[in-house]
Amino acid sequence: MKTRAAITAVGGYVPEKVLTNAMLETMVDTTDAWILERTGISERRIAAKGQASSDLAVAAIQDLLRKTSYQPQDIDLIICSTVSPDHVYPATANIIAHKLGATKSWGFDMNAACAGFLYALRTGSQFIESGMHKRVIVVGADVMSCRVDYEDRNTCILFGDGAGCVLLEPTTEEVGIMDSEFAVDGGGAAYLYQKAGGSAFPTSLDTVENKEHFIYQDGKTVFKHAVTGMADITEAVMKRNGLSGDTIAWLVPHQANKRIIDATARRAGLTDDKVMVNIHRYGNTTNGTIPLCLWNWESQLHKGDNLLLAAFGGGFAWGSVYVKWAF
Repeated sequence: MKTRAAITAVGGYVPEKVLTNAMLETMVDTTDAWILERTGISERRIAAKGQASSDLAVAAIQDLLRKTSYQPQDIDLIICSTVSPDHVYPATANIIAHKLGATKSWGFDMNAACAGFLYALRTGSQFIESGMHKRVIVVGADVMSCRVDYEDRNTCILFGDGAGCVLLEPTTEEVGIMDSEFAVDGGGAAYLYQKAGGSAFPTSLDTVENKEHFIYQDGKTVFKHAVTGMADITEAVMKRNGLSGDTIAWLVPHQANKRIIDATARRAGLTDDKVMVNIHRYGNTTNGTIPLCLWNWESQLHKGDNLLLAAFGGGFAWGSVYVKWAF
């Protein structure tokens, strides 16, 4: 019988500090109405001083483990998807394992911008399907507030901090990760990126003074490509698996912009009541958005539900994963 990777538990964490649109009005030239109309965001969470991506990830994983019979030592592998690692190296996954006490696990980081959690989820599923591991945690965690210029009204309104995670285990039932599709277009790197800090533009006094360690986004170009990319790739997965708006229980989209979410839902033939949306509460937490949706909607999910996960990120990188809920 075919072995699949099933999501058997979810966890999440968001920092306590809330940054509302009203607060942003005092920081940059913007208004609550302007932000809501263009993004759908009302507030976002901001990490406390000294709170790193690994700390958010650990809190999310601890939340997950409390729902299971497992201890940290029972985890075989931790994959951390992040664009705001604790350090350039070592991998944040290694730090997470140490802080958790997951002494029998190994781990690594993945970076596919806002599509990273889906890339990591599919990668983690391969370790389960191959029989190499029995318990894999995939965590998406980002402290985007450390990447944001709070004098740039085009980007500071968008991002928040948070982490979400899932546990993957083997199953021979007709549930789990059923199918996926991914794509990249490196030509999109010019439209959404952090310019400095890598080997192409090493950190220097000039890069700091020129604010080149913050997020840069050409919003109109990214919006156009995100709407097309997310919708096209989701539709492709639907067609290949004979799915329709009637047979899909939930669309779980990356929470970048409410208008992008709405466009993807319309293309999938889904009504608003079948779309997970929490962007108004958290903003764009990058790698945290999709698992945080699963965390928020956990009580409304039922075994056998068809879920379509979809994301688009800088680079460009995008993808869709078809999941049949396992519990």
